[in-house]
Amino acid sequence: MNLLAAERIKLFSTRSPWWCTAVAIALVVGGMALLAASAPADIGPIPTWVTSQFLQFGMVVVMVMATVSVTTEYRFSTIRTTFQAVPNRTAALLAKTAVVGIVATIAGLVSAFGGWAMMALLRPDPALALTTDAQWRAIAGAGPAFLVAAVLAVAVGILVRQTAGAVALLLVWTLLVENLIRVIPDVGPLIYQWLPFTNIMNFLAGGSADVEEEVGVMALTPWASLAYVAALAGGLLVVAIVTANRRDA
Repeated sequence: MNLLAAERIKLFSTRSPWWCTAVAIALVVGGMALLAASAPADIGPIPTWVTSQFLQFGMVVVMVMATVSVTTEYRFSTIRTTFQAVPNRTAALLAKTAVVGIVATIAGLVSAFGGWAMMALLRPDPALALTTDAQWRAIAGAGPAFLVAAVLAVAVGILVRQTAGAVALLLVWTLLVENLIRVIPDVGPLIYQWLPFTNIMNFLAGGSADVEEEVGVMALTPWASLAYVAALAGGLLVVAIVTANRRDA
């Protein structure tokens, strides 16, 4: 508990986590408000899973926050003080991951429910009711989705250690590389089904006919996609912690 408290204090002693969390929520809620205000009246009901399209932007911001929470310690060499105070590096890094994961989960839930509430307020429609498992997954699923994304980001931060490199790697991979892999002839669509952030989106919006028409039928079910990405995130975190234990701070 002392480690968690220390990591919480370190995380929120700077403004960046506050700003990143606020921006992530604002992007999702603001995007849904803009969609509700600009969509033609005759477009028909707007399904709940549309929220997940805006959650991608909020998730990217939270991942930046998660990465910076690690890389800034390496940049200013405060990680050495941390490891001196807590010789068990594994425990220290797991505590940091836990705190960042909790913040990411809360940001995801607030973003999703805020965006859904904004849409329901501006464009009330029975289609937005949370009555099915898929509708609840599209909204409440933002919590675990943001969590696994944050764990991935922390692991990348531990491995790369430099803010610019780690953030650039995550942004390029999330916003560009996965989409480019999809257009590779023959093998692209097959590889695309196993990419991490594609599976996160499948967890949030999978099962919808509109989504399947856009990205194709995925190899995994929505819940299997979440389990798959969680396993990837956990595996990468283990590699990162082992690496951190073997090299100088």
